[in-house]
Amino acid sequence: MASSTQQPGTGAVLTDPVRYPAGASPAVRTKRAFVLVLLTLLVPGSAQLVAGDRKLGRIALRTTLCVWALLVLAVVLLMLDRTLVINVFTNPVTSLVLVILLTALAVGWALLFVNTLRIIRPVLLAPPARPAVGIALVLALVLGSGSLGYAAYLLNVGRNAIGSIFSSGPAIEPVDGRYNFLMMGGDAGDDRTGRRPDSLSVLSVDAKTGQTAIISIPRNFQNAQFSANSPMRAIYPDGYDCGDECLINAINTEVTNEHANLYPGVADPGAQATLEAVSGTLGMDIQAYVLVDMDGFSKLIDAMGGIRIKAGGWVPISGETIDEANGIHGMPLGWIPAGDNTLDGYHALWYGRSREFVDDYARIARQQCVQQAMLKQLDPATLLSKFEDIANAGTKVVESNISSTQLGSFVDLAIKAKGKEVKRLTIGPPDFDPAFSTNPDFDQIHDRVDQLLASASGAQATGASDDTINAPAAGAGHVQAAGPAGLSRAMTGGLPQESTAPSDFTPVTTTPDGEPITEQMLDDFKRQGNEQAIRNLVATNGQCAAL
Repeated sequence: MASSTQQPGTGAVLTDPVRYPAGASPAVRTKRAFVLVLLTLLVPGSAQLVAGDRKLGRIALRTTLCVWALLVLAVVLLMLDRTLVINVFTNPVTSLVLVILLTALAVGWALLFVNTLRIIRPVLLAPPARPAVGIALVLALVLGSGSLGYAAYLLNVGRNAIGSIFSSGPAIEPVDGRYNFLMMGGDAGDDRTGRRPDSLSVLSVDAKTGQTAIISIPRNFQNAQFSANSPMRAIYPDGYDCGDECLINAINTEVTNEHANLYPGVADPGAQATLEAVSGTLGMDIQAYVLVDMDGFSKLIDAMGGIRIKAGGWVPISGETIDEANGIHGMPLGWIPAGDNTLDGYHALWYGRSREFVDDYARIARQQCVQQAMLKQLDPATLLSKFEDIANAGTKVVESNISSTQLGSFVDLAIKAKGKEVKRLTIGPPDFDPAFSTNPDFDQIHDRVDQLLASASGAQATGASDDTINAPAAGAGHVQAAGPAGLSRAMTGGLPQESTAPSDFTPVTTTPDGEPITEQMLDDFKRQGNEQAIRNLVATNGQCAAL
């Protein structure tokens, strides 16, 4: 029968193997060691409470219970007010507090593991058991304290990225129940001042439901109207109408070079002026812009692990420009084939950028498809596993005047929008005649935009699915290019009558005679100077679906 001898003044039974392992058998000591490691991992502080410094154990256990209570509160708030929780993580002040708290908890937890090792007293363990216990303790430390430390690191990476990309200005309010953002994609080259936006799209999001509409404007749109409050309206009261050089994508450079003084205190006058031109042209208030550098865009897609799309036709990776006026290039550097593709950053950039052998409207459609593929494939698992690379790439790619304090609201809207159909309108084919971009009817544009937004706000509104793009064939006009869907849009004010699924188009992989289209065939036509033959074979390359 075991002795009941107690340590004087403590009331502790000396033969208690948990607190006094010296008299226990080797098997019991080994079991005790693994249990203490497990207790420190699952309930930090409990090992100290039962086998070590009880004062330290009580402090650690109270801290553990407080953290658990905060986690439960966060889960409840996430169900009741998701925006508030997201704002806590994206706000620069509260996120810094979280980084400090997570770091402190990680360090404290690591110290508890060190203390647990002292309590275990490895010298009392049988020699074969020591390595196993040591490995178990290290693994538990990495899983527990290491995970908290890594979470603090990732949160700090995200915090720095948010600070680099977004502004510290005031929050914006919805207009007529919608947030309207101008999305610009452009190149910043050594021969350019600022970025020339070759891609312009307005993203209009319902402030409550996240229902989204996208309005695309061709880069060669002429006579753009500046909004009533724009400083540029005094210079161009009748619109940006100084001739063929006054395309909408030239506003950024002109304002940056010649009229920056009209925008005192504005970080990017060219981007702001472009926003005002798009706002006036469409007859809608656009509250903020996001500018994506296309050369850095490929880094972001590489960080995501690539994107998956179904291409309707072959797309060239264009060589050196020979004739800028007529859009003639040298031999292509390669081709992106029709059909299912997984594109890395370089090929995704060219897929959205290339306009050789087709018109700008096919390129617009492909750019929309690339954007949708990124949104569709940026799921939580991808974001968490590649978070650091994505965040670091984002700081090189994106610039915006959206306030960082409001980012949580927009992330929440993006979550709501995921899976909902997206309404679209292009100020050109397939929704308008090809000549419309040169001589636009602004009353007609405003009517179409109003119809689109009214449709996007309706609970039962119909429209194109969010992962399929139909674009015009080169030189074919909007009816032939988009088929029945394009004709329907043209006849109904730019609003599609029914959604189209990804399977509704078949990639063109053969010639009319049934011969497979190959890179060699296309290159041979190019060498022969038979560019029309290439145009005929790649005319459907504006069709695209995100996979």
